[in-house]
Amino acid sequence: MADVLSLTRENEFRKEYFYRNSLAEENRQKENQAAICIQSWFRACKVRAYISHLHKKAVIIQKIWRGFRARSRFRQMVKAAYFIMKMNFYEAMAVRIQRRWRGYFVRKYVHSFYARKSSLENIAMKNEQVRRDLDELEELQRRERKCLKIVKEQAAKVYQAHRLHHLLSTKQCPGVFNSPFRRAPHEMELLLRQVKYQAPTRLTPRDRAFQLGTPGPAAPNFPETLGSPWIKSTHSESSSRPVLPPIVSRKPQSSPREPGEVWEQRLHCPKLSLHLQTSYTLLEDVQNDLHQHNISAFTKSIYANKTLMNGH
Repeated sequence: MADVLSLTRENEFRKEYFYRNSLAEENRQKENQAAICIQSWFRACKVRAYISHLHKKAVIIQKIWRGFRARSRFRQMVKAAYFIMKMNFYEAMAVRIQRRWRGYFVRKYVHSFYARKSSLENIAMKNEQVRRDLDELEELQRRERKCLKIVKEQAAKVYQAHRLHHLLSTKQCPGVFNSPFRRAPHEMELLLRQVKYQAPTRLTPRDRAFQLGTPGPAAPNFPETLGSPWIKSTHSESSSRPVLPPIVSRKPQSSPREPGEVWEQRLHCPKLSLHLQTSYTLLEDVQNDLHQHNISAFTKSIYANKTLMNGH
């Protein structure tokens, strides 16, 4: 009985020992896992801190290096800008010196400013004179055209009066232009009274005197015209007979000219010849000729000196 009891107790002891050992093993494994987790976390924190420290130091090194490179590049840019500014300043000063020298050389050896100014003033005065002459010529031509138009119209009226002389009014018939209902006679009626009837001849076409409106040598042979500058008319309106010029006993020294030729000569206007007496580049041409003359004289003197030296 005692043996059986001891065996049962031994079995229970073994079971309890096995259970406690397994429980302890489980606790040890749990503690081991917890220690491993704590160690891994701590090592991770150390590594992260070390990496962060390295990163900060790398950032500081990169910042210093980049600042150094930027400052060196900026120094190069400043040097280049200063060099460009200095060259621009030197170029501007050289241009100013060249401009002053060229102006001085041109004013002294090429042409004179005051001579050019006086030349331009003379040209302006000549232009003003030419304009005034042209205005006078235009006014004269306008008056001439007006006078020729009046003469042409008067000649046409006189020619028409000669053609319509049969319509002159008489005591029995008042006529076409002398209507009894008019207070005063018509202009054509007065013209018909002053002209004398004569069979008109045919006008010469394309005649210069006829184109100008003045009677030429081939004009119709009418005794008088109203308002003609070469015919004297009576002052009294009642008399229709013209006053004849006095008979000259002395013979003229030369052959008489036609009245149309005399009137054309009287209306003739001389044409103005408008031109400049001096050219615009006269001063430069004279200076160039003088310069060429001086050069030729200098070369001749050098050649003469060389010949004299060779002769000696």
